Amino acid sequence: MSEISVRAVVAEDRQRWEELFHGYRTFYKNPHDDAVADRVWSWLLDAAHQSEGLIAELDGEIVGFAHWRRFARPSIGQTGIYLDDLFADPAVRGRGVGAALIARLQQIAATEGASVVRWITADDNATAQRLYDRVATKTRWLTYDAAPTAG
Repeated sequence: MSEISVRAVVAEDRQRWEELFHGYRTFYKNPHDDAVADRVWSWLLDAAHQSEGLIAELDGEIVGFAHWRRFARPSIGQTGIYLDDLFADPAVRGRGVGAALIARLQQIAATEGASVVRWITADDNATAQRLYDRVATKTRWLTYDAAPTAG
């Protein structure tokens, strides 16, 4: 069985990352948009930006990514890691890519003294939820979005 390796994103990953990123956006019914890909890629390579990226490789090929950031948890005076996006090439699903990316984030959290690795997923994404139910605890918290308003 092949081993999955996980590492930080680097500039040379752009082409394959973008292919996967477009697949991710398509999965969530977001249109192909080069401007969005350019913006997110610039964030991932900008050490001053809060967003960071991980790449998963299988047999030397890039097969998945995770976008993440640190967040403050004022109610407990700690920091957590927030997993914004997780995607594995459909051709390798079920081979541990998502689990390897999450495990790496758990390692980063432990090294940094973060209290949690947290994420959300769509309520109809049953495939992802099977993985998440194995590697994490479903919380009781609901998510709300409010539109910006001029004020």
